[in-house]
Order: sequence, then C-alpha cells, then structure tokens
Amino acid sequence: MNYLTLLQHFAPAASAGGMVLSFRQLSAAWTLALAVLFAGGFVLSPVTTLAQDAAAPVVANVNINTASAEALAAGLTGVGHSRALEIVRYREAYGPFSTVDELAEVKGIGQSTLDKNRAVITLE
Repeated sequence: MNYLTLLQHFAPAASAGGMVLSFRQLSAAWTLALAVLFAGGFVLSPVTTLAQDAAAPVVANVNINTASAEALAAGLTGVGHSRALEIVRYREAYGPFSTVDELAEVKGIGQSTLDKNRAVITLE
C-alpha cells in the first residue's frame, strides 16, 4: 500500500475532528509516521484512493518475443486480446522483434500505445 495515499486518505477526515480509527487503520497510520521519520523524506505520487491502490495491478515486464497473447493483453496497457494476437502473428511471420520501436509496425499498435508501454516491454 502506498503510505502517502494512506496519509492523504486519513488527513482530511482527521483534521475535521472526531475521527475514530480502527486498530488496522491506526496501525497503518503509525507505520506511515515511522516510515516518514526513518526514511528522511518521500517522493510524492499522484493522489489515488485506497480502492484504486488495491485494484492496481502489479506492473511486470512483458517480453514481446516470448509472451503469449494472453500475457501480452494482460501486461500491456491499451492492448486487448485481438491486438495481442496481431503481435503474436507478426512475431511468427517476421521473427523476434529486434527493437521495441518495431512493435509499432504491428496492425493496431500505434505510437501512443507503444509509448504507454515502453517502460515494461523487454526483448529478452
């Protein structure tokens, strides 16, 4: 869980006064306070809700030369099953991708989709 998000979630309600925290929430708040004290600072991240944090998928690298269509669709933003199948077809027809930019040659994969996924795409 993102501690900054937790702080942002509790801080407005706590400042309004009279907020009662469950043991789990109190424990998380203390963990946050200790983490900030011992870390000596933290990096700000975009504000999200706790529900969004819980639902956010874990980002993993996707090897476009070996991943199945299912893995490509699950791991790449903006790539559904049909586009993932096109990636596999392209790979089978032309061999493994030699650069990440070559992915833009696949039908349905534009520069925008490529840019959104560049950080998670691997070739080996």
